[in-house]
Amino acid sequence: MNALELQAAMRAGRRVFGTCIVSTSPKWPAMIASTGLDFVFLDTEHMPIDRAQLSWMCAAYGAMNLAPVVRVPAPDPYMACMALDGGAAGVVFPYVESVEQGLALRGAVKFRPLKGRRLRGALDGVETLEPELAEYVAGWAEGRLMIINIESVPALEALDEILEIPDLDALLIGPHDLSLNLGLPEDYAHPKFKKAVSTIIRKARAKAVAVGLHYSFGIEPEIEWAKEGANFIVHSSDFFLTRNTLAADLRRFKEELGEKVEETPGKTAPDEVI
Repeated sequence: MNALELQAAMRAGRRVFGTCIVSTSPKWPAMIASTGLDFVFLDTEHMPIDRAQLSWMCAAYGAMNLAPVVRVPAPDPYMACMALDGGAAGVVFPYVESVEQGLALRGAVKFRPLKGRRLRGALDGVETLEPELAEYVAGWAEGRLMIINIESVPALEALDEILEIPDLDALLIGPHDLSLNLGLPEDYAHPKFKKAVSTIIRKARAKAVAVGLHYSFGIEPEIEWAKEGANFIVHSSDFFLTRNTLAADLRRFKEELGEKVEETPGKTAPDEVI
């Protein structure tokens, strides 16, 4: 899907599927496009992808009709503008816990290239843009997605207010950080964690806002969440999918050939959680 198609599908409540891309290999975009995904998730918060690499990746995946959705390193509107200038179809703000942070993202994505006092006045609703300027700004915003990461208890507490932010396209739940914030590190089966996810999904869909999770620890929970209403699905990453498939293949080789099978650690190191 291109950016406009992805936005239209999400606003219509249809399910869209993507994965996190870590590899910067020039062979990757065509291969990923052949899988049938709708979009790609490019994470510059946890991954060492510089601005030039990001722009190249956005251009390559966009040319393959895979809308590039970029998570910036911090909830900073200037970083969001940099990602958009690099070709991002949408921006994910990480670890948003307040309406003010969400409004900053709205300013960057939906009112670009306005800045300063004029932008603040428009966001606060105290200033009306001239018709020509309003049309110009709307043209810039066309097909640009505004996505907020929900990853903490304060975000849950502010969820109703965050969902009232105009122009919000989607919420992306960060299950790893959310589990830590709930005091349940990586316990994704805990009733408290499952209740939090279900609450986010229910409230987002009630407001016609797309919602999903970036989850890398098995497909079954993702299917269940999709059945509950999650429709913005970021399944795993090329990093985890490659590692898990290779590990499974090697295990089978050794079992079939009578080789010693060494157990691999069940949990990932913190810097491997994407």
